[in-house]
Amino acid sequence: MVSRIIQKYFPNLTDRQKSQIEQLFPLYEEWNAKINVISRKDIDQLYERHVLHSLAIAKFISFSPGTRVLDVGTGGGFPGIPLAILFPECHFHLVDSIRKKITVVNEVANAIGLENLTAEHQRMEKVKGTYDFIVSRAVAQTKQLFIWAHQKVSKNQRNDLDNGMILLKGGDLTLEMKEFGRGYVEKDLSDYFSEEFFETKKIIYVPV
Repeated sequence: MVSRIIQKYFPNLTDRQKSQIEQLFPLYEEWNAKINVISRKDIDQLYERHVLHSLAIAKFISFSPGTRVLDVGTGGGFPGIPLAILFPECHFHLVDSIRKKITVVNEVANAIGLENLTAEHQRMEKVKGTYDFIVSRAVAQTKQLFIWAHQKVSKNQRNDLDNGMILLKGGDLTLEMKEFGRGYVEKDLSDYFSEEFFETKKIIYVPV
């Protein structure tokens, strides 16, 4: 049975997607015992605080088939792995500067049969190629990400939303975004999800 909280907000999952999501908890529980990729106090809240949090991006945009997405500083695979499950016709490339985290990403992806995902142990500034969107979860300041990312965003548009960065952030972003000073969209995750965890969480979208 797929996690109730995921089913609540994404009722139209295919059987394959449900099965892949169901497998995430035992896989992460097992890997977390060896390599700490999720805080120990959070592992029981995996579906709410990691999987659903990642899937907030899918409430903001439905990626067109063929979209290429780069997940920067993916850690144990968030938001990339949940998004790759939800959008099997898109390609996701997950990078992190910590090798053991990429080991976990590859093992989890292989275990659930994700064929639209690659993972690389790499610093973000050394990643090759271009992407339609760059996604990230609380990795760095928006301005710093933009300085790096604008060279990696493709000029070919295939989605209704202009190519750019879609970032999962938390807390008061007034200062960070004031310093950034460019056109951007800020969306409260409480508009999508009613759980208390999401009250201070946001999506920041920056067209590049």
